[in-house]
Amino acid sequence: MKNALITGATKGMGRAIAFAFAKQGLNLAICSRNIKDLEQIKAELQSINQQISIVTVQADASKKEQLLNFAQKAEAELGQIHVIVNNVGIYQPTSIMDDAEDTFDVLMNANLRPAYELYRYFGKKLAAAKDGHIFNICSIAAITPVIEAGTYTVTKAATLSLSNIMRLEMQQYGVKVTSVIPGSTLTSSWDGMAVDANKMVLPEDIASGVIAIYNMSAGANVNEITITPVFGQI
Repeated sequence: MKNALITGATKGMGRAIAFAFAKQGLNLAICSRNIKDLEQIKAELQSINQQISIVTVQADASKKEQLLNFAQKAEAELGQIHVIVNNVGIYQPTSIMDDAEDTFDVLMNANLRPAYELYRYFGKKLAAAKDGHIFNICSIAAITPVIEAGTYTVTKAATLSLSNIMRLEMQQYGVKVTSVIPGSTLTSSWDGMAVDANKMVLPEDIASGVIAIYNMSAGANVNEITITPVFGQI
């Protein structure tokens, strides 16, 4: 049985991806800062598949020590990790000139560092096993800059660049790396805003794409998948 690790798995895309992998029969290691959210999603996941093991760890993935503790506990309880979904992130709609003093550090630590640190932790293990798949959740902002979210755009562009490097380093070992590039997706980032759900990408759409890519033959890798609203960006 394969084991998947997902950061930020209690909400939005991470949550949808967790449910999709649970239905596929993968064991899961998931983290969140909120212990109650973790307990709730664990119960929900086990209700749809009682055969899988689920490891939950309360952790702030933007903090290296907590992130690596999560990775270590996942390995200790599940064994080899085969799938990594770097999902956790923060959207902050401010121009760079209006950023607070700590905005750069906060967004880099939340949006880029977890993927970097987990790659450093698991990369050589995946290479040695010659097996694995890393999904990096990027953003359309990595391709089309969003001026009203300047620093967020920079961090997502950096995540896409990191993902490209991962793929080149891993391809000789047969380890797959996919950049997932969502457009306007109905997640908690939009809380408090008046939006039309029928004109947005849903988290379940992203999960469907991830699962379709995961289920491809051993010799196929999807470098990037871009999913955007049919009516254009919100």
